[in-house]
Amino acid sequence: MISFDFAYYRPDSLEEAIDCFQRLTKKNQKVIYYGGGTEIISMARAESIQFDAVIDLKWIPECTTLKLDQDNYIIGSMNSLTTIAEAGYFPLLCKTITRIADHTIQGKITIGGNLKSTIIYREAALPLMVTNCKIKIMTAKGLLTLPFHQIWNGQLDLQPEEFLVQIVINIDDINLPYVHAKRTKMDRIDYPLITLVGNKKNQFIQAAISGASNNPLLLDSEILNSSLSNEDKIRSIIDQIDHSLMSDIQGSKEYRKFVLSNMMSQMFAKLKDK
Repeated sequence: MISFDFAYYRPDSLEEAIDCFQRLTKKNQKVIYYGGGTEIISMARAESIQFDAVIDLKWIPECTTLKLDQDNYIIGSMNSLTTIAEAGYFPLLCKTITRIADHTIQGKITIGGNLKSTIIYREAALPLMVTNCKIKIMTAKGLLTLPFHQIWNGQLDLQPEEFLVQIVINIDDINLPYVHAKRTKMDRIDYPLITLVGNKKNQFIQAAISGASNNPLLLDSEILNSSLSNEDKIRSIIDQIDHSLMSDIQGSKEYRKFVLSNMMSQMFAKLKDK
């Protein structure tokens, strides 16, 4: 049970959502955007977050779009992980999000919520980090389309009144040869010790990891595609990110290095002839 009162707003358009946020914040109210609600409800019940109003984005058509056109795969931010996985258009993304939480919770978590999560893993971002996708952001000045990497620094770098509307992925990037691997401490459904995704396009490998540090990390493409041996590539990557690697209840820093080394070796082997 949530112990405090708050107002609920359900805008029908992008403009209405922004206007609502600005109007309420001018009254010194604490306002949050609402999607699947899994994290917000849990935190509110634990009294680790409080707010005066929530703005539910699930009724805005642009935020619930899910379509494949001639050029792009367009994912509205309020689509649940289950909806995206069942559509099946982007195999690497589907594989990744079906390993986030259990099936019941996947039906509630939205992709926008996972990308904006206060939980450090944000695994849904990994397939996006290894493509040249774009995102559409609603701002006070209107709808902006930006390269994903311009607005992503381990989490979405948005102003308080801004929200994610859509992810736009070039159709050439959704069926690339790929690798997905997730290692957990115990159960199959658990926070990752390390999750690694990689793909290969025109003989060029890109890879990203989650769970090793406080934010998802894009691995250095110059090293991954250098003339070094695979063993030297792995050693160079691990040396480069050593300062970011953490020790926690999932595993020590040294164990993460060991696991990541094996995962990268398997990635190179799987993508070798693709």
